[in-house]
Amino acid sequence: MASRIIIHCDLDAFYAAVETLHHNLDPEIPLILGSDPKNGSGRGIVSTCNYAARKYGIRSAMPISEAWRRCPGPPHGIGNYMKSTRGLYSRASRKVMKILAEHADIFEQASIDEAYLDVTEKCKHDWDAALGIAKDLQSNIHNKLGLSTSFGIGPTRILAKMGSEENKPAGIHRTLPDEAAVFFDQRPVREIPGIGPKTSTLLAEWGISTMSEAYEQGELVLSRFTSERFAKWLISVYEGESSNEVSPIRSRKSMGKEHTFDSDVSNYELVIDKLNLLVSQVMKKSQDLGIAGRLCEVKIRYKGFETHTHGYSIPVAMDDENIFTRLALNIFAKNVESGREIRLVGFRLGNLELPENRQSTLDF
Repeated sequence: MASRIIIHCDLDAFYAAVETLHHNLDPEIPLILGSDPKNGSGRGIVSTCNYAARKYGIRSAMPISEAWRRCPGPPHGIGNYMKSTRGLYSRASRKVMKILAEHADIFEQASIDEAYLDVTEKCKHDWDAALGIAKDLQSNIHNKLGLSTSFGIGPTRILAKMGSEENKPAGIHRTLPDEAAVFFDQRPVREIPGIGPKTSTLLAEWGISTMSEAYEQGELVLSRFTSERFAKWLISVYEGESSNEVSPIRSRKSMGKEHTFDSDVSNYELVIDKLNLLVSQVMKKSQDLGIAGRLCEVKIRYKGFETHTHGYSIPVAMDDENIFTRLALNIFAKNVESGREIRLVGFRLGNLELPENRQSTLDF
């Protein structure tokens, strides 16, 4: 059966790019969005930053004081520190997603700045036509909205997702069905979506640091020190046979936990500590039940009971606590409205899957 053609679109440094356009900023000046740094004594976190700031090692969820130490603002340095402008991002995202959806047989918005497109029928199974669609979309979005995008094209969600990271920013990468093994050959296992630090460390202890080394071991050997389902999945990833499903509807099946603080909280470090605990509790329950999920959602309720839920979808269903802890932290950092007191925080694991053998994906 012919392979599906999946395109993954990732908006480059989306939040920072939107702010740059809105305020007519110089993209070559480091832009850091987040809490007030208070000349290096601030206690908040970085929501996100542009590529110029990333050259200083600044990243999402980093303490704002550390960001200031690396790249101070005036008069000590050139860093431009701003609070996020709420409302801008969702409006920009809707415009981008509308353009993308018009070019897909099946469209799935994975987050505010990422989406998957199944273009198999639209392209008539022609991979050159798919490349043309990606180029047209990239040009169209830039010309109409001024935003930079990167695209990955492949026969599976993982290959498409990883492809969009290959030539950032404003890159396009295509992996044909018979090129999957070449793409993964010497690639570190830690780069594969769904494999966290804990798993990559375990594999390294067995002398496995690259995908080709893992594939050489085979499913049987891998299953002896990981799990049968994880081993089977890793082999399928290398062979380009992992999930190629693009779904426009998020599953309603989910599990989660919430915590209401005794009083409104302005110290986001306390909120993050509680969020990490909620993730741990939910993921332990999912592992006990043998359930994996593909959707990570974080709920934030502010003083006054205004509530927002933010989500991010990963390419494959997983039950690794470390992965969802990092995802939840990044979602919180990028979406929390700096300066507002928080009454409730919650975590939810969605798009659940119950494997036939009821084994957890990462049982270690």
